[in-house]
Amino acid sequence: MRHASYVGKSADFFYRKLSEFRKSQDTLKEATQMTSSSLLASYEVSLLVAKSKKPYSVAEELIVPAAAILAETMLDKKAADAIKTVPLSNDTVCRRIDDMSADILAKVVEKLKRSDCFALQLDESTDVSGKSQLVAFVRFKDTDNITEHILFCKPMLARTTGEDVFNVVDSFFTEHSLDWQRCSHICTDGAASMMGRTRGFLARVKQVNPGIKTVHCIIHREALASKRMCPKLHEVLNDAVKIINFIKSRPLNARLFEKLCDGANSEHQQLLLHTDIRWLSRGKTLQRLFELRDQVNDFLSEHLHSLAPLLKNNSWLAYLAYLADVFSRLNDLNLELQGKDTTVLHLYDRVSGFMKKIELWCRKCQNGDVSSFPQLDMCLVNVRAEKVSILQTVQAHLDKLSSEFRSYFPDIEVHNSALDWIRNPFVATCTQTVPVTLQERLIDVSSDRGLKIMFSETSLTQFWCNVEKEYPDVGKHALYELLPFGSTYLCEVTFSAMAHIKTKQRNRLSLERNLIAAVATLHPRMHKLICDKQVQISH
Repeated sequence: MRHASYVGKSADFFYRKLSEFRKSQDTLKEATQMTSSSLLASYEVSLLVAKSKKPYSVAEELIVPAAAILAETMLDKKAADAIKTVPLSNDTVCRRIDDMSADILAKVVEKLKRSDCFALQLDESTDVSGKSQLVAFVRFKDTDNITEHILFCKPMLARTTGEDVFNVVDSFFTEHSLDWQRCSHICTDGAASMMGRTRGFLARVKQVNPGIKTVHCIIHREALASKRMCPKLHEVLNDAVKIINFIKSRPLNARLFEKLCDGANSEHQQLLLHTDIRWLSRGKTLQRLFELRDQVNDFLSEHLHSLAPLLKNNSWLAYLAYLADVFSRLNDLNLELQGKDTTVLHLYDRVSGFMKKIELWCRKCQNGDVSSFPQLDMCLVNVRAEKVSILQTVQAHLDKLSSEFRSYFPDIEVHNSALDWIRNPFVATCTQTVPVTLQERLIDVSSDRGLKIMFSETSLTQFWCNVEKEYPDVGKHALYELLPFGSTYLCEVTFSAMAHIKTKQRNRLSLERNLIAAVATLHPRMHKLICDKQVQISH
């Protein structure tokens, strides 16, 4: 007989045992539910750590203790004890980030396989440990809009030739069953390994997909177009850099100059170093030097520097003022070209507008009017004898700048006018570059008042995604032109994130998973990840 010891017990005894059993079940359920919540919290906090680009140990060393103190102070000790059960050790956070980045990548790949075509953006840079990292972003139509996502960050183990870059990308495509034929556009910088006609990456890609279109980063082209100057202005720039380096490259001089500026109640206390690889460097450097010219003059004169007389030379100051003005304008253009979710049409519009401004400045300068450059205009008052020579130099530089922009953007006006129907189908007339069948559909679109209302309320890409649902042929054609990346801005921003993530103290870090979690716009499927994990107490 089983449970012979319970023979003869009263009914109250068995009711009490049943009650105890049910209470133990409730306790078990409560504990399990609490640890499930802590597992979700572990993933969410780990994602925050990845987004902040901080070391994994910050969760266990700072976040959990701080949260526990806040909970105990604002709530009670029970809430603080519950927070301490969240597993956030260094290794745990690492595993969580790996899980989430893998899930994000899986989502992107799934979306790519469902899309008709996609565009790539590629660039390569070197991290703090000396390894070359190749970063790729992808752009495709997702449901009702065009979206951008990071695709991978792969180390280049040996050389960085076009063939090596192609092998890395091709291996990724093969691993994830992606078809090269669906890749319609690729945007890269102007490096020879990327743009080379015979051995470059793009030439290698065209062997597997001859119909692919390539885009040279518009921001890089803008920087290249503004790089060349006449000898006189180049000399002024070099002298300005020498003056700045004399002050900034010596810590004692930097401290003394800061004290001098502070005593003069200057708006700024330091000069800015010139770095040629930074897009905005020249404009900011020259502008700061011009603003602090009086303080720099006093400092150089006190130290008997050979370049001190330049700060008293009104002609040299006029050239410096012009360089500060014109590069500030170029910086404004550069900033307009930066940003996420931009289209090639938008970037070309900005460049086209700037080219027209250069033509306006040229015409005004021929008549002696430099009001577009206020600092130069102010300095010309003090150089009446050399005003003609200065204006001739300015005119020559503006002509050269206009010529360089036309060289790097040869077909910008033709490209813009041919695609006006995409910018606004309700105003632009049908273009001859569009087939007759699409022109007929475009007439239908322009006559649809409902779409006209939608056009004013949504972004351009969203509008054409909605048009595609009713008019697939014309919508698909418009989206094809809106799909390519116009610049490698996203890669450049990611390299900045890479510099924060992989530091001297973390130089052996495996970068890809951390970078994907840090810069991805997609949110990982937390509940899917939790279902695959066993609930455990904090460790």
